[in-house]
Amino acid sequence: MHQPDRGSGGVARDGREARDSREMMRLAFLRYFTVLAQELHFGRAAAKLAITQPTLSGAIKSLEEELGVLLFHRDKTKVELTPAGAAFLVEARHVFDAVSRARNVAVAVDRGMAGRLDIGFAGTLILRGIPRILDEFQRRAPDIEVALHEIPSNEQIDRLRRARLNAGFMYAAPSHPDLNAMAMESDSFVLCMPVQHPLAQLPIIELHEVRGETFLMFNRDVNPMSHDAVVGLFHNAGIYPRFVHSIRNWLTMVAMVSEGRGLAVVSGSLARLGWSGVRFAPISGEPLDAPASLVWNASSMSPALRQFLDCARDAIRAL
Repeated sequence: MHQPDRGSGGVARDGREARDSREMMRLAFLRYFTVLAQELHFGRAAAKLAITQPTLSGAIKSLEEELGVLLFHRDKTKVELTPAGAAFLVEARHVFDAVSRARNVAVAVDRGMAGRLDIGFAGTLILRGIPRILDEFQRRAPDIEVALHEIPSNEQIDRLRRARLNAGFMYAAPSHPDLNAMAMESDSFVLCMPVQHPLAQLPIIELHEVRGETFLMFNRDVNPMSHDAVVGLFHNAGIYPRFVHSIRNWLTMVAMVSEGRGLAVVSGSLARLGWSGVRFAPISGEPLDAPASLVWNASSMSPALRQFLDCARDAIRAL
């Protein structure tokens, strides 16, 4: 009967399957060898392995032929390891130790107790409870490695969509159907000004008092949510300040304020750094939220990520 041509893909697949079958057989023969090396008796070893004695004898013979060495001296009264067999036994035990470790790692990863997570974070969000989440997660899952990557919010969104990050701490919550978000610790925008500024001693700043001042502004390409929130704050108050510098990093912005390059509206959590040369003052009226979120792609969920999200949720609720 004519057999259909399976093409090169079918041949390659058959070759791989044959190699895999041979490797599985070698592993089985290796186990037969180690049990026989322990028992030094074909009958007892075969019984322990739940196979027939001829099957065990054939497997050992095949293993010896493949290796090209004699592993056992055997006669009618006794079975002994040869020097080559004794050396081979040491290495065989290493193989089974490695297989056992591999099995344990696979089970741990499947249960979310081992592996690696790549987590993004945007600049100063490290001041918004991230260390507390990481500490708690390390306590719960000490064998899961967490690698932090400082990445702007907009770039995190792109990496999450392409599964190049497991999760990311970013400003606001992206409105993208592929991504889910969890709100982080609340924070409000405050006014940052040099300590020598005439308004620096006031407990609360009225927005109309900074009319005509020069302001530093966060680059919209890096953080559109914060940029638009600050612009909206001024516009709602009927104030149109002069923005002279476009900044990509909150710490750079505060440093420039301390050098007298202008004022800035920043996240209040920056005050925790104890900057010299600047003062952070609340803005009069309804506090303007400086939102932040932990974001992930649900289609790339793993047991380790699920455990990380549970840990983050518990830490945020405890605030």
